[in-house]
Amino acid sequence: MWSGQTNPVVRTVHGAVRGRYEHGVAVFRGIPYAAPPFGPGRFRPPVPPEPWDGVRDAGSFGPTAPKPPYSEAFARYLSDPAIPGDDCLNLNVWTPEPGPGARLPVLVWLHGGALTRGSSAVPVYDGSTFARDGVVCVSINYRLGVEGYGLFPDAPANAGLRDQIAALQWVRDSIAAFGGDPDRVTLAGQSAGAISTGALLAAPAAQGLFRRAVLQSGAPEASDRDKVRRMVRRMASRLKIPATAEAFAAADREQLLRAQAEVGRFSSPVLGGPGFGLVVDGDVLPRDPLEALVGGDAAPGVDLMMGWTRDEYRLWLVPGGLVERVDRLGAVALAGARARCHCGNEVVRGYRAARPDAGTAEIVGQLVTDHLLRIPMHRLADTRPGSTYVYEFAWPSNRPGLGACHALELGFVFDSGDGPDARRLAGEGAPQELADAMHGAWVRFAESGDPGWEAWDAAHPVRVFGDGVPHTAYGPLDAEYDLWKADVTGPPRGARPRRPVRR
Repeated sequence: MWSGQTNPVVRTVHGAVRGRYEHGVAVFRGIPYAAPPFGPGRFRPPVPPEPWDGVRDAGSFGPTAPKPPYSEAFARYLSDPAIPGDDCLNLNVWTPEPGPGARLPVLVWLHGGALTRGSSAVPVYDGSTFARDGVVCVSINYRLGVEGYGLFPDAPANAGLRDQIAALQWVRDSIAAFGGDPDRVTLAGQSAGAISTGALLAAPAAQGLFRRAVLQSGAPEASDRDKVRRMVRRMASRLKIPATAEAFAAADREQLLRAQAEVGRFSSPVLGGPGFGLVVDGDVLPRDPLEALVGGDAAPGVDLMMGWTRDEYRLWLVPGGLVERVDRLGAVALAGARARCHCGNEVVRGYRAARPDAGTAEIVGQLVTDHLLRIPMHRLADTRPGSTYVYEFAWPSNRPGLGACHALELGFVFDSGDGPDARRLAGEGAPQELADAMHGAWVRFAESGDPGWEAWDAAHPVRVFGDGVPHTAYGPLDAEYDLWKADVTGPPRGARPRRPVRR
């Protein structure tokens, strides 16, 4: 039910909520989908919230998960609001028709932030543009850092992933009352949100909860369990407590966040230090998600759209001044990149030959980007032709040095580039026609599973956004893919006959 153009009211499975009309769409913020994950529920799987009587106000964003702030260098480029409170397992809904019967497509958004930062309250993720164009948009919060991805002997793993499954179950049970179609749900995420989406594609408990998936700048992966344990043990050492969930639950929350920030200083994608990540746990994630998907027995019938930005690595290197430092290190940095990417000299020589004018930082950055993102996505697309669409974002930021960096495409996907938070990365004068093209493609994919270009096949089409008029390139990553395949040091990347690159 809903009450007209002033304060729309919708009944969820746990109780009624009152939203707001803003810019012609109804917005409901801070709806709990699970109980507060603290007290007895800390480090435990999510449980449903207590039902409420009457109508709960949903006019403001709910509390965000505990997280350390970005460093000053990164805060110049990335917004990350922090809202206090324990009730952080909440979500937001934007809808053009807040009532049953509309059966509109639904897009569920998982934010990025390396599983340690970010929230659904980031202004760039404003879902009103999707609702404006006929798609119900849902964005969720989930536990982060040690609270969501710590690995302990006395608690289940992957609490943050379990939160995401609980949110998808809420969508299944409640979204029809907001005008959405629970049978037409697209799960989308960027960076850590895309890695989570890849894991949910492979998680048995998430099967049937969504029909399509979008992976932006994040490939399905499972972290090494020992690497996550080292992060927890280093935190425990600083806090002078045992490395158990019981001891961490008794620790002061602010002290936990400070310890997490201190021991996680070197956990960037390029440096590859200890960090938090999804792990194979024999339960919610029974096997490595990429291998489950490549094996063909996970997420049958789910349409995929996935892609990357041309200069992902620049957000990892530019804010801290690492470009210059890596260039100065030269051969030492390249040796570190080989170890980070588990590749041999032949791969590095191939990248050098393809980029004769590139500095060391560019070579290292592209090696790491391909190892983490592009090569696994290429491999995944090869195993799911006909229902997979691949893109590249190539528009360079107007901020010096950033190029087409990680996360820059978000303001275009959400058509929120005219806001101050999107301008932190894009600078002034981002082209509206590019936002129209990208946002339109995401809307079409949510509606029909076809974003408007060729599905992946033997020609390897990649839609390029931002390099002039949007166009399709054929095989832009094939040369690099063949280098990794031929390398005896790196892991196997699948088999595919070599063929010339076409554009």
